[in-house]
This record gives sequence, C-alpha cells and structure tokens, in this order.
Amino acid sequence: MKRNIIDASQLELEDKVVSIKRVTKVVKGGRNFRFTALVVVGDGNGHVGAGLGKATEIPEAIRKGKEDAMKKMISVARDDNGSITHDFIGKFGSAQVLLKKAPDGTGVIAGGPARAVIELAGIKNIRTKSLGSNNKQNVVLATMAGLSQLKTPEEVARLRGKSVEEVVG
Repeated sequence: MKRNIIDASQLELEDKVVSIKRVTKVVKGGRNFRFTALVVVGDGNGHVGAGLGKATEIPEAIRKGKEDAMKKMISVARDDNGSITHDFIGKFGSAQVLLKKAPDGTGVIAGGPARAVIELAGIKNIRTKSLGSNNKQNVVLATMAGLSQLKTPEEVARLRGKSVEEVVG
C-alpha cells in the first residue's frame, strides 16, 4: 500500500466524516470520555486518503483525522469512463470489499463507508460489495487497500514486458 503515496499539500481536498465513536475509560474518579473520528479526504481526481483522529472533543478529533488522512493519501488508477481499470478484492482484517469495473452510466453502487472513499477518489462508475465484516473502519481501509493495488494496463504491460495491445487483447 505504500507504493503510491502522494504529497497532499498542493491538492484541493474535500473531507467526509465516516464515523464518530465515543470511547469511555472508567477510572477511579469516574469516567473519561474521548472521541474517535474516521475521516476520508480526497480531491475527486484520483487521490484519496483515510485517517483516524482521537481527542477529548469532536472537532479536534475530526481535525486530527483529517491530518492523518492527508498523510496516507494514495493515487487511484482509473479508466476513460471514470471507473476502475479492473476488478479487485480489497482486504483489511476480516473485511473484504469487492470492487467491480462498471460501464458508463452505472453510477456509484456502494455502501456507506466504501461510498465515501470511492466518491472522494473521483470514481464515477463502479459496483462494490462489502464482504465479511461490516465494521466501518475496516471497510474503509479494505476499500483503500483495494484501490491502492489497482494497476493501469500500461503498468501491467511494462511488468510483463509486452505491449499494451497484447495485454488488453
């Protein structure tokens, strides 16, 4: 997943908060509440990142999550009609997300956590199915893992030592 990390400082980024959880720690004097925010950022043009922020207040947790997501930005291989280049299953923990290439006009068919990542990556036509765990954090990270491992036909041709026409068929 480290192969295509980008510098997020010069991109116009949008962010989406996927989930906010309240975490309680019971101590001698009572309960300590903290918040965990799962945030996805992207420029809608093939760059997306997901991060986790933890703090005692929600806005601070979201800010930290946004910063973490910017550090973990990846670039996504897309084809001409705004879809992914090939089908792939992204895995993280027990969550699996099936990413299927779709023709123009299909739109984004995806569940909540996966949809946030896909829309901010700028993918217009895709079908997805969440398999295994439906934990939001793991689904987002599985989607990110799947998108980061996509290859363009040019990359595949170069790796195999063939022309793009031979690979595509």
